Amino acid sequence: MAITAKQQIFADEYLKDLNGTRAYKVAYPNVKKDQVAATAAGRLLRNVEVKAYIDEQLEKMHNERTADAQEVLEYLTSVMRGKETEETLINRGEGVQGVTDLEVSAKDRLKAAELLGKRHALFTDKTELSIVDPPTFVDDYAAAGDADGN
Repeated sequence: MAITAKQQIFADEYLKDLNGTRAYKVAYPNVKKDQVAATAAGRLLRNVEVKAYIDEQLEKMHNERTADAQEVLEYLTSVMRGKETEETLINRGEGVQGVTDLEVSAKDRLKAAELLGKRHALFTDKTELSIVDPPTFVDDYAAAGDADGN
């Protein structure tokens, strides 16, 4: 069963500021009292279909706003290669400033390369260790007791 048009309006309004009372009054404008709207909003937020719709929309919002690992790596690579620019203020004379795009500094490019190198474990020393003979354990306490005469 899908949610109704008014339930969807409520859910979309609720997602703006998580205020159920306000969202309910927008979706159901004939309700004027805050107490009635708050109670009804609480009921709607417990509705399985409405809750599922809200959760789905929150997931979409999260995915659109949050960079994933691939996006971060692509950005760092473009910075490292000097393909990114950054806006900076410049003096145009007589107290007037303007905005211009400058290439990313060598320091920022080096930092991006360092972060990429860490991600790909390029800077770890690889040491190979092999054991030819098994270790021999010596009982030092027994040898010390013999030297004391005990």
